[in-house]
Amino acid sequence: MSQPYVCPATFSGSLDNFLRRLVHKPEIILKPYIKEGMVVLDMGCGPGYFTTEIAKLVGKEGKVIAADLQQGMLDKMIRKVRNYGFEKRVEAHRCESERTGIEKTVDFILTFWMVHEVPDQHKFFEKMKSLLNPGGRILITEPKIHVTKRDFSSMISRLESAGLLIIDYPHIVLSRSLLLTVR
Repeated sequence: MSQPYVCPATFSGSLDNFLRRLVHKPEIILKPYIKEGMVVLDMGCGPGYFTTEIAKLVGKEGKVIAADLQQGMLDKMIRKVRNYGFEKRVEAHRCESERTGIEKTVDFILTFWMVHEVPDQHKFFEKMKSLLNPGGRILITEPKIHVTKRDFSSMISRLESAGLLIIDYPHIVLSRSLLLTVR
């Protein structure tokens, strides 16, 4: 099985720039789901585009686990978090190619434009389900330019067979999105 393309850290500027902020405003996308004191997993955090907003929303008592495969992405995210003074709220975590290595449970998981890069989505969804606290939720958002309706439907079959339940289809520009909980 060939490995899906993973956006390299050298292209991180395309993931975090002023043009993207015109389309994807982190505070508007995340505010309905994240409250003060929560523990949130920013899965596939990249250069930290959403990480700093998550850190604002969880407040001083909350925690963010910012996870990525690439140390280069984590390094960029760490610099950004330090610039905001959120280093005590954010824990950087480097995943392995075949496993996340995350063991802490969380209240909310964000996977923004990254599930299409996961080689074994069923296994990934089972892991995400196991990380959720009771009542926890997952927001999965995939880019329309990379993920066709057919691919998205196949992904839905995999997440449902992993025991996740769709509770909403949030509208996020240029994206196909789902809000999930444990069945």
